[in-house]
Amino acid sequence: MPPPTPTYLAYQHDAKLLHLETTIQSLQPFSDLEEANQALFKSANNDDFILVTKETIFHPQGGGQPSDEGYIFPAGTDTSTINNPENALLQVLAARIDATNNGQVLHLVRPMLNTTTPLQSLNPHTPILQTIDAEKRLLYSRLHTAGHVLGSAVRHLLESSIPNFDELKASHFPDSASCEFRGSIGGEHKDAIQAKVDEFISRAMPVEIEFWGEEDFKREGVEHLLPDPGLLGPGQDKFRVVRIVGAEVYPCGGTHVETTDLCGGTVVKKISRSKGNSRVSYAVV
Repeated sequence: MPPPTPTYLAYQHDAKLLHLETTIQSLQPFSDLEEANQALFKSANNDDFILVTKETIFHPQGGGQPSDEGYIFPAGTDTSTINNPENALLQVLAARIDATNNGQVLHLVRPMLNTTTPLQSLNPHTPILQTIDAEKRLLYSRLHTAGHVLGSAVRHLLESSIPNFDELKASHFPDSASCEFRGSIGGEHKDAIQAKVDEFISRAMPVEIEFWGEEDFKREGVEHLLPDPGLLGPGQDKFRVVRIVGAEVYPCGGTHVETTDLCGGTVVKKISRSKGNSRVSYAVV
């Protein structure tokens, strides 16, 4: 049997897509899922299903960004009418990358109570319409871009003055957004960081998506950012990077706003330190 076909990540090429017609690859009860993949979904129950589609606009949770949510409608549904989810076939509660590393996106779905379409009719190759929660997508995109703006601001201000400085990881969840750095960042830097973040936001710096191979990282002088080649998905030979023009480049698979001003107000909340590292928390308002 040939290996499963990886899901085409449409959101990585156009984060403005809110609706997408695609086809079903599989639909199975959650209880039939392998244990490793069941563990990805903490809020699932045995009445839920796992949907795999040829393409997806649903960002699966990862890289510090929450999962998109939304609905699955019959193909051909007028997108001007999808504000009423009662017409949907399935509610998409969460999305995750398959833990078995076959490159598929698993959508945790729950049948809508009033649907008259039997699940047995949703066979492979059945056309459907995906639609995501636009309000949540915009919030997550603002938070993700704002996190990169914050990381860039801290690097520009402190890289040369803090021993062993480096950016470590970030969370872009609404209630716990923060960036972590190697090195001790004192609270006295908070106002300067806020000022630099405000500057980068106000400049409306373009946020561009590019796909790089190893030679591109070398050409740009950022070999230290080259991810482990093992992180490339099946059939991929280039890494997706996000360039904030005039600031930084980040290997990143998340969704973003088109210019930094679209982050809106970005507030540096607190700087905390532990075991030689620092965490700068932030929020968008």
